[in-house]
Amino acid sequence: MKQTAKNNRLWEVHLTITDDNDPQISTLTNRIKEEVRGSTGWHRMGKLVLTVGHFDQAEELYQELLKNASTENDRAHTYHQLGYLKNDQGKYPEAVKFYKKALAMKHFPT
Repeated sequence: MKQTAKNNRLWEVHLTITDDNDPQISTLTNRIKEEVRGSTGWHRMGKLVLTVGHFDQAEELYQELLKNASTENDRAHTYHQLGYLKNDQGKYPEAVKFYKKALAMKHFPT
């Protein structure tokens, strides 16, 4: 477990399953993997926090991911997730702004 360098409120924790042969843990792990997909552990964590309805924590995490995004695709994905978050909160004008930012960054074939 370690504190992130740029935000002292975020901690990175590496977990290890203690018994790979436990069918309940295996079933739970597989279900979480189906529900929460993302390119990195941080993106999966954001999706999980958003899915359980902790909007403030999800927004804080996505804002941090946005600041540290290394590619345009990562920024577009994060803007999309922020739009999804705002949509779930019923803040539709804000959701549209984030969705537009995400779409503006996507490169579509002509």
